[in-house]
Parts: sequence; structure tokens; C-alpha cells
Amino acid sequence: MIVAAAIISAFLIGQNFGTTAQTSIPQNTMPSQNIHSNVETGFNLEVKSPQISNDSFIHPLAVVIGDCQIGKRVFMGPTAVCRGDEGTPIYIGDDSNIQDGVILHALETSIDGQGVDGRRFSESGDRLLANDSRFDQGYAIYIGNRVSLAHGSMVHGPAWIGNDTFVGMKSLVFNAKVGNNVAIGVSSTVTGGVIISDNKFVPPGSVIDTQQQADNLPSRIGSQYENINKAVVHVNQDLAAAYNNHDISKIMQYRDLLLEEEELEFDQPGH
Repeated sequence: MIVAAAIISAFLIGQNFGTTAQTSIPQNTMPSQNIHSNVETGFNLEVKSPQISNDSFIHPLAVVIGDCQIGKRVFMGPTAVCRGDEGTPIYIGDDSNIQDGVILHALETSIDGQGVDGRRFSESGDRLLANDSRFDQGYAIYIGNRVSLAHGSMVHGPAWIGNDTFVGMKSLVFNAKVGNNVAIGVSSTVTGGVIISDNKFVPPGSVIDTQQQADNLPSRIGSQYENINKAVVHVNQDLAAAYNNHDISKIMQYRDLLLEEEELEFDQPGH
């Protein structure tokens, strides 16, 4: 019981209640909490805290570190991770969902303060050289609006994913650009610097690592995944709103009860 109380308390203290997209978590937040700043390193000289919209839901068992920018009405499930401590920044657009076990991380975007070519994308999806005037405003990972990253998937930067795209369970997107309205089937890999055009379908179990493979992909329209993202986004929008309005307060009340029980236990003889 004591261990359970400590775990719940540690995660909830770091929970984001009431920050806006323009407000960061204080940089002196203890590193044991689930939302906190990164550390300064030779490849990342800037210490930044996450920026999280007030109406997004970050589960107490999710982890958000460093330069992660999370938009409006985002749902981030248990054990999901956004680690903005190596390649930065990581951007998640409005109404997207980052489900259980998803990992967002990126290769270093600078070394000793100098940018690394090709490690960031512009908001519009251009891959940037370090001497491009847009590089400093670019993204190691860019996730558009209404994107679904399903259970256990991974997006490892450099990566860009457009609006209304679905990334299936256990799939990987690394060193790639994925367009708008794309559906990626379960257990697929998209890598090798490829660009997947809008409205394409990556069949389950695919390995797409050449541009020819990407160009030959079928249309999402008419596939079994044609409408999957719309339904998934709807569910997770409702979950974000409901958890924000209701369940987190219950978890906090349960935590307080556990802490009170722990205090009573220590007050007993023999402690």
C-alpha cells in the first residue's frame, strides 16, 4: 500500500493541470516526475520544458520530457513517451492521439551547437539543411492534426506525419515523410528517407524502405483501413475530454486516501 501511494503521488505531482500551449512546466521540476525538462548535453545545449495545451490529457503513467510541444485536445495514453531530449523539437498537432506504449524520440539535431543536415522538417514537410533559414524553427518530429499513433507504434525522428493519418499498432516510422490521409497497417516499417504521398495505404506487415515501393503503394480509398482514422480520432477526443473532466480527480482522491492510510500506518506502535 505504501509503494502504491508513492507511485501514484510521484506521477500525479508531475501531471500537467492548467498549462497552455505557450506555458512551460517549471524547469526545476524534479526529474522523477512524469513531465519535466531535459538536461543539457553536448548535443543539446538548450534546456526546455514541455509545452502542453490545457485541454489535452497526459495520463499520469505517460512521460513527457524536454522540448515536446503538444497541441489542443490531444490524448496521451498510459506508458506513452515523448522524449524531447536529443533531437528536438517534437510537435504533436491538435486532436491527435498518442496511445499506450507509443514512443516519440529523435536523432540529435545539433552537435556542439551546430545543426545537422536533414534532421529537421519544416511545418509544411520540407526536409531542411542546417544552413536553411528555417532550420531553427524546424521539427525533429512533426505530427499533424487528427493523427492516430496506435498502441505500441514508434515515430523516431527525423520524421514528418501529415494530418488525418493513421499509424497502426507496432508500426515504425523513422527517417521518413508520411503524407496526409495515409493509413499504415499494423506491424509495418516506413524508413529509408522515403516520402509517402497523400491518401496512400501501407498494407499490414509492409517494409517500405525505397521510394519505388512508396510510389507503388495503393490508395487508402477502398482499402480496409479507409475510414479507420476518423473513428479512432473521435474516440480519443472523447477520452481526452472525459478524463480531464472526471477521472483524474478520482485518481487524485484515491491518492489522498492512500497517503492518509500510510500516515495512519506509521502512527501505529512499532513504526
